[in-house]
Amino acid sequence: MASRNQNRPPRSPSTRKEIGDENPLDKRRRLGALGRGVGPTATGRTRRAFSAVNNLQDATTAANAENAEECHEFTKEEVEAILNERPKAKKFDLKAKYEHAAEHNKRLKLCVKWFQQCDENHVLDKEKLKNSLESAEKKCIDTELEKKNKEEELNAVISELRDSNASLQEKLSKEVSEKLDAINRHKSEIEARVTAEKSVASLTEDLQKAQQDIAAANERAASLDNTHKRLQEYILSLQQYNSKLITDLETVRESLKRVEKEKLTIVENLSSLRGHCSSLQEQLTLSRASQDDAVNQKETLVNEVKCLRGELQQVRDDREHQVSKVQALSAEIVKFKESTGRSFAELDNLTMKSKSLEETCSSQREQLRILELQLAAANEKLKRADLSASETRVEYLEQKRTIQELQDRLADMEHKLIEGENLRKKLHNTILELKGNIRVFCRVRPLLPDDGVAEGAVVSYPTSTESLGRGIDLIQNGQKYPFTFDKVFNPEASQQDVFVEISQLVQSALDGYKVCIFAYGQTGSGKTYTMMGRPEAQEQKGLIPRSLEQIFQSSQSLQAQGWKYKMLASMLEIYNETIRDLLSTNRSIGSDPTRAESAVSGKQYTIKHDANGNTHVSDLTIVDVSTITEISSLLRQAAQSRSVGRTQMNEQSSRSHMVFTLRILGINEGTEQQVQGVLNLIDLAGSERLSKSGATGDRLKETQAINKSLSSLSDVIFALAKKEDHVPFRNSKLTYLLQPCLGGDSKTLMFVNVSPDPSSVGESLCSLRFAARVNACEIGVPRRQMTLRAADSRLSCG
Repeated sequence: MASRNQNRPPRSPSTRKEIGDENPLDKRRRLGALGRGVGPTATGRTRRAFSAVNNLQDATTAANAENAEECHEFTKEEVEAILNERPKAKKFDLKAKYEHAAEHNKRLKLCVKWFQQCDENHVLDKEKLKNSLESAEKKCIDTELEKKNKEEELNAVISELRDSNASLQEKLSKEVSEKLDAINRHKSEIEARVTAEKSVASLTEDLQKAQQDIAAANERAASLDNTHKRLQEYILSLQQYNSKLITDLETVRESLKRVEKEKLTIVENLSSLRGHCSSLQEQLTLSRASQDDAVNQKETLVNEVKCLRGELQQVRDDREHQVSKVQALSAEIVKFKESTGRSFAELDNLTMKSKSLEETCSSQREQLRILELQLAAANEKLKRADLSASETRVEYLEQKRTIQELQDRLADMEHKLIEGENLRKKLHNTILELKGNIRVFCRVRPLLPDDGVAEGAVVSYPTSTESLGRGIDLIQNGQKYPFTFDKVFNPEASQQDVFVEISQLVQSALDGYKVCIFAYGQTGSGKTYTMMGRPEAQEQKGLIPRSLEQIFQSSQSLQAQGWKYKMLASMLEIYNETIRDLLSTNRSIGSDPTRAESAVSGKQYTIKHDANGNTHVSDLTIVDVSTITEISSLLRQAAQSRSVGRTQMNEQSSRSHMVFTLRILGINEGTEQQVQGVLNLIDLAGSERLSKSGATGDRLKETQAINKSLSSLSDVIFALAKKEDHVPFRNSKLTYLLQPCLGGDSKTLMFVNVSPDPSSVGESLCSLRFAARVNACEIGVPRRQMTLRAADSRLSCG
């Protein structure tokens, strides 16, 4: 918690001119000297006359010193500088504008707070001056009366001294010793008379000075009235400028919505680019397969060409061989013709052989021509395959370059997306901080058939612009009690309408913040319906199942950015100031299930807080969950194990405080970032009066334990609202469990549930007053639990 005097500047000259500073030290010394100078009786009366004035002056001086430490004082020039200040950031620098607006708003709040404190101090000073003036006048009247009485006493003493002097003079002649004694007594009595006359003179002077102080006090009161008027004018101008700042904040919110739309457009373009990239990769695979086929065909054709060339060479060799044979035969024919000794039969035979050889030669020539044609076709086909391969290679290089460009653009888009997501988280956290760390929502349930019927409604909703959707009026005995919260839901609001308002707060748990949402209200006001609802019906699901569905959906969408999450769930209840594990497998049904469970398992559930503000309960069952189905099963198990009972106010009243905790551990493999968020969802037991609930026996004990823990929660809230040094968190296990949420760095939201039943208007008024106290609390600034992961560390997010 922040220190009480952390942001307080030194005193200004205006606060030094207070009542206590106008009593100089030498005047107090004169008063002290005056008290020491008179006799015992005069000293006591003088102290009684001025003790009240001195005490009032000391108290005024102490109060002014304390106010000087707590107030931040502003001059007229500083106020005009704040009002005329304009943002110096660039036109589209939303981050700088938000930071400047937050800082400017903070200074405006300090200035308004200082004006209000000055106004209150002036009123108090005026009342104190008036009271001191009346007391001083009364003391003056008493002093005059005492002076007259003292004068009469002194005159009586003087007459007595004169008589005694005459008697002594008559007896002087008789006894010398008695004469000496009488002379000594006479001298002492004369000295006492002189001292008394001096004290009377000093009292007269002090009375004149008191009258002068009264006149100066009247003049100072008139000057304070003029200062009060000027301060009211400054406050009016500050209120006008504050409304202008609210208008600028709405403009910034609209620009933030446009940025969100542009982000969605970028995400859609990114998905289309990824589809295009996948199609290009498929085309690249097909082109590579076709290139491999072409290379194989080329090798086959080259082998065929080699075979054809070998066959062609063999045919050529056969032809040459046949030609040589023909030549040899021709030579022989010439020889046979020359020789006349051969017969004509041999000649005819040789002729036939020659013809057959010629036919064989012609057929071989035809085959040679066909082979040459096949060779030319194979060469042409080879050229076409080479050309196709070169074209395929060029197309492959072109597609490779296109894919590289698309991958570069994709990396750039992913980098911009990560930067946009970081900016969104920062702006989202800034908006929630501007709305307040502890926010309060109010929800009014519909009238039920069992509720009482009155002449008029006890709950109404203002329709003014400032209070629309944020104000609620409660009517009791004809008197209206107005309240204002961050959001008010009427009976017509659906479960989805309520969840939309807290969805951004739930998103903060994934961003690495600790988030706490709890429901408060009387028995039968709809707390359990708000938190749990009816999970089997989609439209009637409560905040807990809807929040968990959003957590899992958002975590899956963030996987595309490299995030992996591990989630651990636990559920407990505080029943009769005893912690019970709702997910334990050793549960037993009986009159005292807590005692039975402890006897079986021997577990001791102890609440511990570490240095980082995290809360741990020893021996508590923690389940690793990865799907919404597992969470739904755990919720059903906890609902069946929770302590419920029947009272005159509710058929199934929750007799314990139920706490659901989801710890979120996230790691980004690309940026080496690690976040740790916690989501606490709490359904408190209902507050009720014993006379109205009709509780007896065990129900009486449960009701007393519930009211005691809720009373401790009220004490903690009041201590935080007053900024006391000691906050009694340890008075109850509920408050000790909620200590990091109420007094730490958590983002906390409270739902106050109200019943419109006329018979419950008293309890509703108490609940709304408590919620107003909670809304006025200030806790520490939320911190994001984020670290850079070491290079060798790994987190199992299975």
